[in-house]
Amino acid sequence: MTSLDAVTAWVEKYRKAWESNDPHDIRELFADDAAYFTAPYAKPWIGREAIVSNWPARQDRPHSIGFAWHPLIVTEEMSVIEASTSYPRRRFRNLWVLRLDLTCQARQFTEWWMQEPSE
Repeated sequence: MTSLDAVTAWVEKYRKAWESNDPHDIRELFADDAAYFTAPYAKPWIGREAIVSNWPARQDRPHSIGFAWHPLIVTEEMSVIEASTSYPRRRFRNLWVLRLDLTCQARQFTEWWMQEPSE
């Protein structure tokens, strides 16, 4: 059963993996048969090992990112999370759909993002 505590713990682990880019940290996030939809209309990464092997292509420099989030919806089946991501020269708004299994690993993770206009 998904709860706010489970979602919070998963997002904290995601941030750790995002900063470390360590395959062990990435593996802890996802179920064996997870689907990770990385961008609107992009082909998903299917399976934990595919996620681990594709992650480095999108990695960010550690400690270069500002990140804030809050849940919009948390149900037993899925959670919707709104977030903002700040880089030194750009900002993004994110919307995540997260489906956790009984072990609190993601069965499905979808992220939609859009870059904020420059001022």
